[in-house]
Amino acid sequence: MASLKELKGRINSVKSTQKITKAKQMVAAAKLRKAQAAAEAARPYAERLAGVMASLAGKVAGQDNAPLLLRGTGGDKRHLLVVVNTDKGLCGGLNSNLVRAASAKARELVAAGKEVEFYLVGRKGRAPLKRNFPTLIGQHFDTSTVRNIGFAEADAIAAELLEMFEAGKFDVAHLVSPVFVSALAQDPTIVQLIPVPAPAASADAGGAVVEYEPGEEEILEELLPRYVKTQLFGALLEREASEQGASMTAMDNATRNAGDLINKLTIQYNRSRQAAITTELVEIIAGAEAL
Repeated sequence: MASLKELKGRINSVKSTQKITKAKQMVAAAKLRKAQAAAEAARPYAERLAGVMASLAGKVAGQDNAPLLLRGTGGDKRHLLVVVNTDKGLCGGLNSNLVRAASAKARELVAAGKEVEFYLVGRKGRAPLKRNFPTLIGQHFDTSTVRNIGFAEADAIAAELLEMFEAGKFDVAHLVSPVFVSALAQDPTIVQLIPVPAPAASADAGGAVVEYEPGEEEILEELLPRYVKTQLFGALLEREASEQGASMTAMDNATRNAGDLINKLTIQYNRSRQAAITTELVEIIAGAEAL
């Protein structure tokens, strides 16, 4: 049985930990508002861009002169998995869920006879993926030194991916990233990034005839790389919001668990202290009676 001094030390230690988790929870809650607003503000732009692409891509799909980003390399052998993880921990099961989704996709592709390589964004997913797929880890993009994630990082990542695609290093790229739903839910999603899938034309187009100048091919040459950058930018913003939401929830649970543990240790301390006092009183009374 632990002594009173040991119990007192454990109580103080848990209280110190509780202060840290509470502070982390408050910081995450403050950052969540801004990150969530940024992620939600980027979604309408991406949706509108996809609608414009649907109109353009429908006119040139299947043509030999279609841009490379739209028609692809013609092959389906080499696949690149772009996995977007966080740089910091203490955010619950967010990173493990992303790693699990990426691992399942990789095993599915390998079972189908495809070649798979990982392109990693963020630090937290590297170790488990390297452990599970030591020979499949390719390049990575470090965002740990970036204080505020912005379009510049998405632009740099897209530039590397497009350079790899034009060099023939992969045929298809998939983006594995979280989607912020709420502070309690951050869903990992997998979408094809390259070649750009031609979106279905929206139903509200109403069959309207739209003429583009200078031409569909020229516009798509400029629009397709921007679409890739927008997808990556959205994924980074969703990652930031998901990280803060998951961190806030995890730290809230940790704070509650610390409080429960403090209560249990306090009860145990009081019982031990009461037993010690009772023992001393019995010894004093026994000694008095002996006199």
